[in-house]
Amino acid sequence: MTEQSPVTSGAPPVQSEPAEGPDAITGWRRMHPITPALKGWRIVVAVVTIVVIQSDNLREAVDLRHGKAWLLVLGVLAVVALVGFAYSSLAWRVTRFAVTDEAVHLRTGVLFRQQRQARLDRLQAVDVVQPLLARLVGLSELKIETAGGDGSGVSLAFLREADAEVLRSELLALAAGLQRPTSVPTASAPISTDVPPAAAVAQAPAPAPFDAAPEREVYELPMGRLIVATLRSGAVPALVLAVAGIVVAVVASRDIGALFYMLPALFAGAAFVWNRVNQGANFRAAISPDGIRLRHGLTENRAQTVPPGRVQAIRLSQTPLWRRKDWWRVEINVAGYGQGSESQRDTVLHPVATRAEAMTALWLVLPDLGVEDPVALVDAALDSTGDDAGFTGAPRSARWVDPIGWRRHGFRVTERALVTRSGRFWRQVDVVPHERTQSLGIEQGVVQRKFGLASFVLHSTPGPVSPRVEHLGAAVAAALLDEQSARARTARATATPEQWMRAVGVPTGTADAPPEPST
Repeated sequence: MTEQSPVTSGAPPVQSEPAEGPDAITGWRRMHPITPALKGWRIVVAVVTIVVIQSDNLREAVDLRHGKAWLLVLGVLAVVALVGFAYSSLAWRVTRFAVTDEAVHLRTGVLFRQQRQARLDRLQAVDVVQPLLARLVGLSELKIETAGGDGSGVSLAFLREADAEVLRSELLALAAGLQRPTSVPTASAPISTDVPPAAAVAQAPAPAPFDAAPEREVYELPMGRLIVATLRSGAVPALVLAVAGIVVAVVASRDIGALFYMLPALFAGAAFVWNRVNQGANFRAAISPDGIRLRHGLTENRAQTVPPGRVQAIRLSQTPLWRRKDWWRVEINVAGYGQGSESQRDTVLHPVATRAEAMTALWLVLPDLGVEDPVALVDAALDSTGDDAGFTGAPRSARWVDPIGWRRHGFRVTERALVTRSGRFWRQVDVVPHERTQSLGIEQGVVQRKFGLASFVLHSTPGPVSPRVEHLGAAVAAALLDEQSARARTARATATPEQWMRAVGVPTGTADAPPEPST
């Protein structure tokens, strides 16, 4: 049985045509001229990978090298490279972007032309990404995430690193409601002279850049802690046990062929460790008037900026092997990041946090939990069971459904957010501001119905956080559904405007220093 209580969220998708018409936009700009070289090589790598995968064995490759057929292979690769770089060059020539006070406009397409618009009032995050090759030549990719589901974002690849930083500050300032400073000529963002006549209405000077908002670093992840925590995560011990079991089986059966079954597991374990270390390396967070700034990455540098109020939900999680160190992983839901492997990297607020750092990360998202002692509330959510510290826990009848973790299921409602907890060994604490509630529901299975239980579900935007409270009393879950729906409507009615700097009266073109986060 599932009951739904929707909470309206007006977040329109990215439009394919700008409201003022495509021909009325001026100031179209191109990506950096080296862009075709950075994109064209991917086609060559893909073809080489397919050829290697399709090779039957190494002997075939050796025979091919000693014969004359390798000349044909090289010729095919040369043609593929030529076609790939030629197509990338054509795509670069027809790709342009423009920034207005309301949106970012992007024109793409060689055979089929497309113009997309990312509205700044729906901007969720702005990321500056530097893949390894782009970093070597001083270029960056600017990713603009908007509220509109998967595929709603806009990617500007590639720009000069300095230009990408200036453009990021400009987009965040415009999204915050600031007015442009007085326009002055500048050479940092030249206007294209070969745009179609209908679009080239005027060759106005480029707008003056906004001053970068000041920031203050709040925490940084030591490399040693990241490596130790990765090795102590659940996947690595499981991999070690699997390898040990296969080795024992090989020794017992005296069949070395069983070793080949270890290869996929070894590759998966190595990829997991590498991804965690590569993505979490050099991780640091700072607070700024334009939002939360996150920087991380080893081979690929990423600089994320999440504006205030764009975080939909936050989760603190802990594995059993992190319990002794009291380490926590902090993740968030942000509309526009969606799901998949890339979102698992973009939605991390702290890969391995101490308890104090985890609380600081929570204050960055929600400075006011709506209680007199927020530290005591978070401590209770992380450690308490049953009805301790004002939480409403699962009834004793829930032990027949979940005999191990039933005492950890519970929730507490404050003036600002709903706090849920779960997990005896793999602990989780979810915090959802009332105004960010998307919809609510109650789920009840056959066994739950027999014992008078039900699960309360809070639906958020796609991401790692899926708040729910298992095995509550059916009457308690129903009451929470009605009360939380009313709280969400009231909170949305009193929420601050999307253009946050205009709401607080920040002077045009400037930004005050951020307040000191409480711990």
